[in-house]
Amino acid sequence: MDIYDVMRTTGAVRVFTGEPLPDETLVRILDNARFAPSGGNRQGARVVVVRERATMQALADLTDTGFRRYIAQQRRGESPWNPLHPTGASAEELAAVRVPRAAQLLDADVALVICVDLNVVAAFDQDLDRIGLVAGASVYPLVWNILLAARNEGFGGVLTTMVVPEEPAVKELLGIPADFAVAAVLPLGKPVKQVTRLTRKSVSEFVTRERFDGPAF
Repeated sequence: MDIYDVMRTTGAVRVFTGEPLPDETLVRILDNARFAPSGGNRQGARVVVVRERATMQALADLTDTGFRRYIAQQRRGESPWNPLHPTGASAEELAAVRVPRAAQLLDADVALVICVDLNVVAAFDQDLDRIGLVAGASVYPLVWNILLAARNEGFGGVLTTMVVPEEPAVKELLGIPADFAVAAVLPLGKPVKQVTRLTRKSVSEFVTRERFDGPAF
């Protein structure tokens, strides 16, 4: 596929046919995705390939905390998990949420758990009075390359972070060392429907000249 076609049609895939994603195809996906840049070319990412259904179920169960707060905040008109605006949801409201089945994990053929070695990231924003973002630059290009490569192979997936609030339990489940962070889980499989056109803001809506408040580019 043309690279621009891949970029314009790689949407979030959450519904899968059940068709297998063979190991040889997954190796090809990862073999091409590994050329993503990382900070200082330290290549601190580690990927755990999960196919065992019991482990997939355990990961799905660990999304409950994330889903529960997400849904409770949506019901309150809040922006879920927003770092600037803490939730006003009570423990009773959280407990009352009926958590949906984590279909995107349970119906995927494989889940990739993406980890990053915190010993090799350069978090230049660690002393700022806000939540850290910059360390993610060392791993998320790889995540996106995996999704682009999967699209090129006729498969798809989605970047999910719902398990992250339960990171200690995820580490115990998968034997992840203490110095590693769980950056994302990527369920992958054959899409029920392959998106042919995505809707996004136009360039002029989010790009400006010279300054944040400059004229639209």
